[in-house]
Amino acid sequence: MHSRRKVMQRSAAVAGMVAAAGLLPAAARAAWSQAAFEARSMADAVKALGGAAPVESKDVTLTGPDIAENGAVVPLACACALPGVKRLLLLVEKNPNTLAAVFDVTDAVEPNFSTRVKMGQSSNVYAVAMMGDGKVLYAQKEVKVTLGGCGG
Repeated sequence: MHSRRKVMQRSAAVAGMVAAAGLLPAAARAAWSQAAFEARSMADAVKALGGAAPVESKDVTLTGPDIAENGAVVPLACACALPGVKRLLLLVEKNPNTLAAVFDVTDAVEPNFSTRVKMGQSSNVYAVAMMGDGKVLYAQKEVKVTLGGCGG
């Protein structure tokens, strides 16, 4: 049985080889922006993905627990009620890497996703919708973590 870290390292290596060989479409390569994943703030992550300054919006929804008993598996969901969404992001402010998830959206996909993320400590979490017209909208929620999930 492989550890998660080894599987992720091997997956990244394979993805790198495929990208280097030019076998990934340009859109797929753009989605994996190293600068975005290394960003330390929402504004930096959005900027690295080509977005404008984020503006809070009631049209973006973020659901998750108020208190997460285990930071290793925190369920989060994000959605946007507006047409024209191109990308949805989930960010965890106090994680070593702020950007936790990127979902590319087309007209054939409903902009409504759920996943589980790791959180090392209590933090603000953001759902960010990058729109086709260049606007960047977000919603935020504080999630308190009672048992840390990162670095343990």
